[in-house]
Amino acid sequence: MKHGLDIRPSGAMDFVSVGALVHRLDPGIIPFRKAAECKIHVSGGEFNCAANLADCFGLKTGIATAMVDYPLGDLIAERVRAMGVTPFFKRFEHDGVRGPNMAAVYSDRGHGARAPVVFYNRSNEAAARLKAGDFKWNEIFKGGVRWFHSGGIFAALSETTADVIIEGMQAAKAAGAVISYDLNYREKLWKASGDVKRSLDVVKRIVKNVDVLVGNEEDLQKGLGIPGPEVAAKSKLDPSAFFGMIDTVIKQHPQVKIVATTLRDVHSSSRHGWSAVAWINGKTYSAPTAELDIYDRVGGGDGFASGLFYGLLSGESPDNAVRLGWAHGALLTTFPGDTTMATVDQVRAFAQGGSARIQR
Repeated sequence: MKHGLDIRPSGAMDFVSVGALVHRLDPGIIPFRKAAECKIHVSGGEFNCAANLADCFGLKTGIATAMVDYPLGDLIAERVRAMGVTPFFKRFEHDGVRGPNMAAVYSDRGHGARAPVVFYNRSNEAAARLKAGDFKWNEIFKGGVRWFHSGGIFAALSETTADVIIEGMQAAKAAGAVISYDLNYREKLWKASGDVKRSLDVVKRIVKNVDVLVGNEEDLQKGLGIPGPEVAAKSKLDPSAFFGMIDTVIKQHPQVKIVATTLRDVHSSSRHGWSAVAWINGKTYSAPTAELDIYDRVGGGDGFASGLFYGLLSGESPDNAVRLGWAHGALLTTFPGDTTMATVDQVRAFAQGGSARIQR
């Protein structure tokens, strides 16, 4: 166990997450102020990981979340089933006018020198109404669960959602699961839910239950209140600043065995340098650097996390697990939408140094 985790060898569920489902409206490279049509992608950081692990990697996954009984909810629920994810829904009725609603994300892709633009409508969001006691965790984990996951966007939605996360984590831990959390710090969401200062107390309460943390330098600083690195990074792909903060993270949270993140150098909206790093049980690991031609950048970080989780769940070495996460995140940026269209064979080939030569 070089990773330091005690991973169950089997269970009725390999992976369960708790979070919010959203639908993302995507006009492609056209900015919204000029858009005439949009594609609809179903997303949410916690769902993306469950969907990727089910569809690409063949694991048994589920998501506990809010669902509203109206046509948008029906659309989202259909996409959840299509990705092979088992839903555990707390259902809400829509009043026909004001909600509650399934949140909307608006995101164009930008192009070249023009950056993507993202904005939200999370008004009266059903997921923000979730509270401790809404899910029957003992029933969800009845046959055993190997991994449980949540993230910072869901934690920030309201004063009650963090309690849902903590309740789920504690029940999953009692069932023998590894616990992971993606810091995903969003200051606007914390402001909207009441108090940015409250976020530090809330996140620290959550992280006390966590074995695996996903988050970059900014997430560690703002989400955990960790001081900035003493060593300045030489470039966006230099992991020294990230690794320089780990000692403080582990001193505050000694039960954490893994801290991991992606590294991205944005040359343009269409061209990124891409790598990934992880501190795993006292040792550091770095993926190679790839130059990516980006089709849709949204979901790349969740792609990395899910590939990393798959590697760990499937018994890969820490180095291979990081490479699988890096490879899957890279491939995910070549597809439209927030969830995977890759196969596990494609991920493994890329992780081992595969090329984009035509496959005949």
